Amino acid sequence: MYEIRFHGRGGQGAVLASKILAKALAEEGKFVKAIPSFGFERRGAPVAAFLRYDEREIRQMTNIYNPNCIVCLDPTLTRAVDIFAGMQEGGIWVQATQKPLEKLFVPEKVTTVGLCDGFRIAMEIMGRPITNSIMLAAFAKTTGLVSLDALNHGMASVAFRDAALEKNIEAAQRAYQETQVYHIAHREPETRKETR
Repeated sequence: MYEIRFHGRGGQGAVLASKILAKALAEEGKFVKAIPSFGFERRGAPVAAFLRYDEREIRQMTNIYNPNCIVCLDPTLTRAVDIFAGMQEGGIWVQATQKPLEKLFVPEKVTTVGLCDGFRIAMEIMGRPITNSIMLAAFAKTTGLVSLDALNHGMASVAFRDAALEKNIEAAQRAYQETQVYHIAHREPETRKETR
């Protein structure tokens, strides 16, 4: 079973992103469960959503505590929330940010990072800082676990219509092209110097 945790702020569409991805993965023949978690239901408050998928039926309905992948829709959220809590070894991190990799703290458990300037793309194409479809495309490019076509179908069937759909598909296409993917070699844990 593969588990994904989405982190965002209220109004950015983290819960909707998990639903779109669930539809896309189901279209590609996977068994999927998407589980929203709201906490404070107000714009700007930290929000998490959860998704698990497998090749066979899933019965587990709990939140995800040990994700294989973290998708973070907001560049400032890492200062407010420990998005890496419980992450499995060999994890994948997909982050909305304009910063280069060398300016980010990457935990030792992370072996693949996908970076996309989601806010810039959202503002240029949609005029609003809503990054869900953009970061789903970044997830697709980083992981290879779902196709962009399946995401587009997911957006059409779950979320968007007409002009909004066209803009989200355009934004996703651009995000897929612009996402930078980094594979990080195994790093030895830092050893603490003994003090006497």
